[in-house]
Amino acid sequence: MNNIETRRTIRKYSSKDVSEELLHTLLAKAMRTQTMGNLQLYSVVITRDADAKAKLAPAHFNQPMVTQAPVVLTICADFRRTTRWCEERNATPGYDNLLSFINAATDALLFTQTFSCLAEEEGLGLCFLGTTVYMPQLIIDTLQLPKLVMPVATLTIGWPDECPALTDRLPLEAIIHNEHYQDYSSADIDRLYAEKEALEENRHFVEINNKETLAQVFTDLRYTKKDNEAMSAGLMEALRHQGFI
Repeated sequence: MNNIETRRTIRKYSSKDVSEELLHTLLAKAMRTQTMGNLQLYSVVITRDADAKAKLAPAHFNQPMVTQAPVVLTICADFRRTTRWCEERNATPGYDNLLSFINAATDALLFTQTFSCLAEEEGLGLCFLGTTVYMPQLIIDTLQLPKLVMPVATLTIGWPDECPALTDRLPLEAIIHNEHYQDYSSADIDRLYAEKEALEENRHFVEINNKETLAQVFTDLRYTKKDNEAMSAGLMEALRHQGFI
């Protein structure tokens, strides 16, 4: 049983299978999570087949856990099912818009987090792939997602075959604003990021990348303006293709 305070992202998995019974039990339990209007605006595509995982891998920059994990879940914002229900019940749907995508994406991410907590409580290891929204059209094509269905999250799942070190977190005061938002002064930033920047692994990260600060590693290498703008354009095009804008 995992504790949220010691949870780790797992990228290496044993050969032990994740049974369909356990997976379906966890998915069913996760369906009790919060949802807008009790509409459950999400769907989950389960990928187990090796060839199918190989086709998904390029959308996630060929990270090895995509093909090595026993199970890959692609969680989608889904207004297709609700729209079809309305059409079949003499109701006129109006969910081909950005607000509907935001509502469905929120539902999908709430479901994803609830499922993740339940799965980790069972001892399963997970990796949340933020790459899902980087090249969504490739995922859409691979999984044959129809209009009003958009991938928003991917989880690789299996029994852990590693126990990586815990990653650092900012202090609680970094995220709390009492009564109203209080912008961060230079002194605040120095204080809140001091521990993160002082960690040996982060200092080494800065050194090997020939940068002056840890922040430069993120702005110049990991999440650059150029890449963000290019992937934003791809995301907007995928949303148009799927009928949300």
